[in-house]
Amino acid sequence: MRIAIYGRDFNDTVLPYVQVVFDHLAEHRIQPVVYSKFKTSLHGKIKLPASTIVFHNHAELKDHADVLLSLGGDGTLLDTLSLIRNSGIPVIGINFGRLGFLASINKNEIASALKALINKEYTLDSRSLLTLESDNGLFGEENFALNDITIHRRDNSAMMIIHASMNNEFINSYWADGLIIATPTGSTAYSLSCGGPIIYPDSKNFVITPIAPHNLNVRPVVVPDHNKLSFEVEARESKFLVSCDSRTVTVERSVKISIKKADFCVNLIRLNNETYLNTLRNKLLWGIDTRNY
Repeated sequence: MRIAIYGRDFNDTVLPYVQVVFDHLAEHRIQPVVYSKFKTSLHGKIKLPASTIVFHNHAELKDHADVLLSLGGDGTLLDTLSLIRNSGIPVIGINFGRLGFLASINKNEIASALKALINKEYTLDSRSLLTLESDNGLFGEENFALNDITIHRRDNSAMMIIHASMNNEFINSYWADGLIIATPTGSTAYSLSCGGPIIYPDSKNFVITPIAPHNLNVRPVVVPDHNKLSFEVEARESKFLVSCDSRTVTVERSVKISIKKADFCVNLIRLNNETYLNTLRNKLLWGIDTRNY
């Protein structure tokens, strides 16, 4: 098995756990394939095997890895999409962050998780993505998102009006700070904090969630994922922001945007002792209620 490793520049308190990862891979005679910028950030801080291979981009990754291991939080795992793209390489995350819905392995469970991974004691959880189309080619070849695509006002601007349609049929004009279009995976992220529902991963739909809507009758709408959504922005400001997961660009008000299901999926690795409902209970603290004891 060839295991690629991706991460960001860490706080020094996390470095011992990073060392544990490389030590256990060496113990199992797994040759690590490390993202070049991550390897540079680790220089002089931890000891890497002499046989470590370096990759720089998507093209090099798809030829050198069977699995991608993300070291960090959910944001770090989302970053790996730019490297994985449509290659089908499965990804699993060790959580060095806070909540960790996607990066579900606790840093104190590294040894057992790596053993299960190497022994292939896992299943693949296929997750749908969104893709964004625009008349000016926003985000280039990285115009996809696992969690959500968000249209929102700039920090110093007034409320927006976002005219939304589905398959050319008008839905609503949203007077709000913005709009979130989330996948089932992203339903537990930004959308949830704005009042959106939790959607089971294989439900085959998206949710449109307004951000601070001016009209209190406006509520999140769940739509089947075979539909195409279109958006036009009306606002006092000449520019607004569009985000694909953690990537954000500034857009001219005249730009029209459409969103649909991407033509490829991302394979998340779920160890055999994990389930989606178990993750929900643990991360959202369901059951932490004195009436249950």
